[in-house]
Amino acid sequence: MSRILLADDSPQALRLAEQILSSQGLEVVSVTDGEVALRRLADVFPDILIIDVYLQSKNAFEVARFMRAEPDFHQTPIIFAAAPADQFNEQDAKSAGADLILRKPFEASALLGGVQLLLERNSTARSTAKVAASGLDRNSIRAAVTLALDSAMPAMIEELTQRVLLALSSRR
Repeated sequence: MSRILLADDSPQALRLAEQILSSQGLEVVSVTDGEVALRRLADVFPDILIIDVYLQSKNAFEVARFMRAEPDFHQTPIIFAAAPADQFNEQDAKSAGADLILRKPFEASALLGGVQLLLERNSTARSTAKVAASGLDRNSIRAAVTLALDSAMPAMIEELTQRVLLALSSRR
């Protein structure tokens, strides 16, 4: 189960996002300010952070910069959530570490689509990092898979041929 750390000072935004995310089986841990979000990172270890742009004590920019500088959290996807009236430079948000910017009130499909996209992207990045850490490279793995398929191919072709012949003969 994926874990989302949700930081927003609006009770309505928290409830709405919690309902949308938990309805899809995601675990949601909610906090109401940026300082608490920073303190909770280590015990929650979220798969994604969704954070209101302008929070008390620490805003989304400060939290994102902290996370990008920390080895444990530098790859954690971050979604900045902004109220319609919030004025900020989206390029500055991206530079600070935002992977995605969503406007509130949250539309379920946009929130879930963004979360799913970032979870998949992060999963792929973690898998690639594990392979790299193991000392294997993509070309070595590709070569091993090619050899395995080359040796298994004749048996697979024979099995499929037999099944097709059996299926065709049973139709007659």
